[in-house]
Amino acid sequence: MSGNGVLVDDEASAISSHRHANEKPYVVYKVGAPNPKQSFFKEFKFTLKETFFNDDPFRAFKNQPKLRKLLLGIEAVFPIVDWGRKYKLSMFKGDLISGLTIATLCIPQDIGYARLANLDPQFGLYSSFVPPLIYAMMGSSRDIAIGPVAVVSLLLGTLLQSEIDHTTHKHEYQRLAFTATFFAGITQFVLGFFRLGFLIDFLSHASIVGFMAGAAITISLQQLKSLLGINVFTKKTDIVSVMKSVWTNVNHGWNWETILIGFTFLIFLLLAKYIGKKSKKLFWIPAIAPLISVIVSTSCVYITHAERRGVKIVGSFEKGINPPSLHEIHFTGSYMMKGLRIGVVAGMIALTEAVAIGRTFAAMKDYHLDGNREMVALGTMNVVGSMTSCFVATGSFSRSAVNYMAGCNTAVSNIVMSCVVLLTLEVITPLFKYTPNAILASIIISAVVGLFDYEAMILIWRIDKFDFVACMGAFFGVVFASVEIGLLIAVAISFAKIIFQVTRPRTVVLGRIPRTTVYRNIEQYPEATKISGIMIARVDSAIYFSNSNYIRERILRLLSEEEDRIKEDNQARIRFLIVELSPVTDIDTSGIHALEDLCKSLQKRDIQGKWC
Repeated sequence: MSGNGVLVDDEASAISSHRHANEKPYVVYKVGAPNPKQSFFKEFKFTLKETFFNDDPFRAFKNQPKLRKLLLGIEAVFPIVDWGRKYKLSMFKGDLISGLTIATLCIPQDIGYARLANLDPQFGLYSSFVPPLIYAMMGSSRDIAIGPVAVVSLLLGTLLQSEIDHTTHKHEYQRLAFTATFFAGITQFVLGFFRLGFLIDFLSHASIVGFMAGAAITISLQQLKSLLGINVFTKKTDIVSVMKSVWTNVNHGWNWETILIGFTFLIFLLLAKYIGKKSKKLFWIPAIAPLISVIVSTSCVYITHAERRGVKIVGSFEKGINPPSLHEIHFTGSYMMKGLRIGVVAGMIALTEAVAIGRTFAAMKDYHLDGNREMVALGTMNVVGSMTSCFVATGSFSRSAVNYMAGCNTAVSNIVMSCVVLLTLEVITPLFKYTPNAILASIIISAVVGLFDYEAMILIWRIDKFDFVACMGAFFGVVFASVEIGLLIAVAISFAKIIFQVTRPRTVVLGRIPRTTVYRNIEQYPEATKISGIMIARVDSAIYFSNSNYIRERILRLLSEEEDRIKEDNQARIRFLIVELSPVTDIDTSGIHALEDLCKSLQKRDIQGKWC
């Protein structure tokens, strides 16, 4: 478009990408004046709505009587009121089977994850009793299974241990854990209530893949203490410190009976996992394998009294349902700030994992999942959980996958699981006294193996090398430094990528595809040819204050490079520069000034600039 708002024939034919060579010649069109600009208030209102209310959550309330609005409001907070009215007895069979199945998986996992967070075993079971009940009432996912997860447990244990030693100050450590869980829930609730869920999207998929893979390695390395029967072990999580601790104990610190138990059942669990992947009909094999391992190994230790020969066992732990812990939470003092810092980090990671899992299964079953409502539900269950002796709970991918394959229909499967955990807390806990720590280590390792998604890493490498750098940065940060350093690297690289893409948008030279009037990037299409005397550039981004100068300088640099090439080939000099701005969705005053400066630079070179 030239200055007077008319498309010139040469320009129109140069930038068109939809017409073919056999079509009629282009006609000059008069472009009408745009509609008057909207008022600032209307623009601000539209921007606010698209930012925080893009899904139009109040649409269902329009033109409804007051009583109906009240019912819709209750259903929005407690979705169980909505789907509960439609629940049929025929649906209970699938929920019962899936609930019992995930219960057999969660009980041994919860005991192991509690140890990962440096807490007593009963706290893992507590966290699979109360939170799932709260989520069943407030959550909108039909498939997600709630409870402790390996990555969050490791993160929580590492951050808490850096503040308080769990061996010498056990009670204070537990209080800080409850405090961190409370603030994790508050963080999640606030993000959902104020519809700030888009903030978790700033952690890129590549960074999450790398972080999870690094966490899988770190978690597995931490289990070597129990798997090998080592008594003296490093409290650091980096691979160098862990391997040094392992090999310094090789001559006198390893216990052969512990190794035999641990690796035998680890092989069994991995084999069961492999069978479950090969045949979806056999999903129940990897689901019940951990419980079978616990029962068999516990029986063997009890019969042979292997604990007398150095095999470490779980020992006795408290029986009964969750005791109240509101009075244990720090609401003042330095520990409150420490709990807040740890809770925000743990809450964000737990939220990212749960929302990703929920969206995955919602897409598979083709139903809508409200991300902000999920955050409110997750936050509420962790706040309530912190008051009932629970640590941070979230959606577990392994349990959710089993829940889905077992045929769950609603969140009733979580209620069934909670009932089984309640029965375990009240009746079965004494039977875990002789459970060897090695079997819990095997269960944890087999559970986190799937977090190392090498196929996703290969795909990231093929698609985007910068994304792969972010993935590897997070991975090596977790493995060679610590979980918090790896998380920091993941966040830093994710933000760096956003800043880089905003401040350095792609600006390319276009050429015509032979025998067409389609113009494409000459770097992606080497066969594309340039037009003599004309250079066509395209800006693939909105033009803001942060990138306007770069775009101007980039276009001038492309122009200089093209002029140097023309001089070497003795071709006709460039007389026209056409800048295609169709991908530009927005431009601010700095962008306009940058284009004005570009026009002045072109005039000095005796080149006519055109924008279209």
